[in-house]
Amino acid sequence: MKKTTAILAMTLGLAIAGAAHAQQKTMSIGTGGTGGVYYPLGGAVANVLSKSLPNVQATAEVTGGSVDNLKLIGAGKSELDFTMADAALDALNGEDKFKSGKLPLQALLVVYPNRMHVVTVEGTGINTMADLKGKRVSTGSPGGATEVMAFRVIEAAGLDKDKDMKRERLGVAESVNAIKDRKIDAFFWVGGIPTAAVTDLAATPNIKMKLIDHGDLAEKMNAKYGKLYTASKIKAGSYPGYDKDNSITEVWNLIVTGDKMSNDDAYAVVKTLVEKKADIVAVHKEAESFSLDNQVQERSPIPFHPGALKYFKEQGIGK
Repeated sequence: MKKTTAILAMTLGLAIAGAAHAQQKTMSIGTGGTGGVYYPLGGAVANVLSKSLPNVQATAEVTGGSVDNLKLIGAGKSELDFTMADAALDALNGEDKFKSGKLPLQALLVVYPNRMHVVTVEGTGINTMADLKGKRVSTGSPGGATEVMAFRVIEAAGLDKDKDMKRERLGVAESVNAIKDRKIDAFFWVGGIPTAAVTDLAATPNIKMKLIDHGDLAEKMNAKYGKLYTASKIKAGSYPGYDKDNSITEVWNLIVTGDKMSNDDAYAVVKTLVEKKADIVAVHKEAESFSLDNQVQERSPIPFHPGALKYFKEQGIGK
């Protein structure tokens, strides 16, 4: 009898465990390279969602960046993805790198502004955007949106990305290594402040990092591509030994999903990320911008998910 009871108890326990496992949802989060900001932020987001939402297991995936992430959504291989607003708009409209087809995107959260870094070092002769002519320049990895925005900055500066420079396609960590080895003269990187790889370059002995001003180009970029960009600054002290403001262009980042996420799941994700913001800020300070004040359509060219809008409305944001 005891043996039978034990077997029944074990069977019941396995059945319950199996049912719980069956209900568990996995959420893959597309981030970026390990030297940028998307990846540590994505790890923090995954941790918060996994801890806070019952039966959810979220994981941050290393990717090439925004473009790769958007294509993962299109292929049904990820549920949440970090992306720059300009790349997301291209994907929504089926333009530029997404000419193979429009993607049914929905915004969950406007997260933080991505700042364009135009980085060089002493000894290259580069002091202005015009000085990039004839130089070896990395414009970002093929799977990221640094390349999308870099091309637009270069164009607004009156340069030809193909004719006026020898162009490489490196991620930020690879760009830093290449500039240290004098294999390139400058690189573009659009990311949060501080970006770990750029901090590494700025702190390298016997190398003097320089950031090139280009904030005056935002107006020209918006005239052609829509009101996506703003003039901003990388403030003095953001990187080791860098004691002056750098005039730059910036674009907002979003967390987006496709058209498969339920209203309840979207609501739960957004509510959790806003209300557990402090846990994410502890990993990277850019998460300070995960705030309700930033959840306006002016900062997201992508329509918000109905589940996100429900939460925002409860908090008095929007109509």
